[in-house]
Amino acid sequence: MASDTGIDGRVMRLFDGYVHGQINRRQFLDQVAKITASATTAAAILASLSPDYSLAQQVDPNDITIAASYKQYASPEGGGVMKGYFVRPAVTQHRLPAVVVIHENRGLNPYVEDVARRLAVAGFIAFAPDALTPLGGYPGNDDDGRALQRQRDHNEMVEDFVAAVDFLQEHPDCTGKVGAVGFCFGGGMSMRLAVRIANLGAAVAFYGRHPDATEASAIQAPLMLHHAGLDERVNAGWPKFEAALQAADREFINYHYPNVNHGFHNDTTPRYDQEAADLAWQRTTGFFASHLELGG
Repeated sequence: MASDTGIDGRVMRLFDGYVHGQINRRQFLDQVAKITASATTAAAILASLSPDYSLAQQVDPNDITIAASYKQYASPEGGGVMKGYFVRPAVTQHRLPAVVVIHENRGLNPYVEDVARRLAVAGFIAFAPDALTPLGGYPGNDDDGRALQRQRDHNEMVEDFVAAVDFLQEHPDCTGKVGAVGFCFGGGMSMRLAVRIANLGAAVAFYGRHPDATEASAIQAPLMLHHAGLDERVNAGWPKFEAALQAADREFINYHYPNVNHGFHNDTTPRYDQEAADLAWQRTTGFFASHLELGG
């Protein structure tokens, strides 16, 4: 299993630093120009690594097998009145388990909405909140989205996603069994929900920042973690957290995908690795089906 972007690994590490706020756009371009010996090439590389959301259509928003809409919900300890993308199978005669889908560090973009639709196709209710709601919502591009999300208080965003779980647990179409899945920022937030919510049904984290090891014993939900082999930044925190989960006798399963980059599930960027993404998604939906009792 490998990710062949054709781009120097040093450039990929710089891009990871750029999208996570460790360096700014100018610093990225300057450092890449030193590697490639060309400022023009550096700009072209940045453009090629930026997402193309015309590709985020594994499930058509108008697919007749699902019903999608935007819904508001209350987050009194967070951003107040929040908005999210709510998707469910179009035809069902019984209540369903649900999954909160948590975006990356740039708001509810088209890729994450498509992930929610994929969950609905798999038989779940999916709800993808937009943490940028208090600031007007996802602005239509990731650079501005990242800038806006940095303006939000992290603890308030935690409360927004806790409130989203509450919203689903109380929804008349839901069985009360609710899980969470997230990517990057969202992966860390999914694990944060597992720390905070004792009755969370299951949590899945794609390359997310791990909670502090001291918090492992608070987790009651079964965890599934997906780590990218080339993701040195996130992976550095895993051994300590893994040891804490083991010491606390918590239920978890970790998958490590060799030679793929952070963000390998996002099919709108060159970091996407189809083999790893498909396998991780198959494992994720199976995990939720088991622990949230889909069809039960």
